[in-house]
Amino acid sequence: MCEHAPPRPDGEPALETTPEVARVLVENLRQFLAFVEHRVGDRALAEDILQDAFVRSLDKLATLRDEESVVAWFYRSLRNAVTDRWRRRDASQRALAAFADELRAEEPNDEVHGVLCRCVGQLAETLKPEYAAALQRIEVDGVAVKDYAQEAGITSNNAAVRVFRARDALRKHVARSCGTCATHGCVDCTCG
Repeated sequence: MCEHAPPRPDGEPALETTPEVARVLVENLRQFLAFVEHRVGDRALAEDILQDAFVRSLDKLATLRDEESVVAWFYRSLRNAVTDRWRRRDASQRALAAFADELRAEEPNDEVHGVLCRCVGQLAETLKPEYAAALQRIEVDGVAVKDYAQEAGITSNNAAVRVFRARDALRKHVARSCGTCATHGCVDCTCG
């Protein structure tokens, strides 16, 4: 035990982060990774969890008692890290499901959708031909960007940029043509 180690909150002496402690943790890296990977089923995720646990644990080594095994202590830290990751993932999935339900509740009915689509469709025809074609194929026909790129004889990156610019140009056309309806969602569309 190092003489310079700060005492633990309960007043007991604590271990200092020494090269020896770090060496023990690094020597067991493969076993730690296998332990986490077995629990999460994904090597990349296991590596992320392990790395996060290493970073968080370095600050907590001062709470470790002399007689306590660093390896056993770190396995407990890893178990907690895996549990925390699953809890965060489950919370994220619940939030996404709630958001999806909210979006479905806000979807316009078929009549409103038809009116809006005709209006936007007419405005899309006023765009550059390559922009109009990109929006037609990707947004209306549901073709994947990479498939559209092959059809158009351009790279996938170029197709993605083209669709981005086409959406932006269409957004500006709608704002100019429909005014406040573009912002507030006018149902009684009289554009023409």
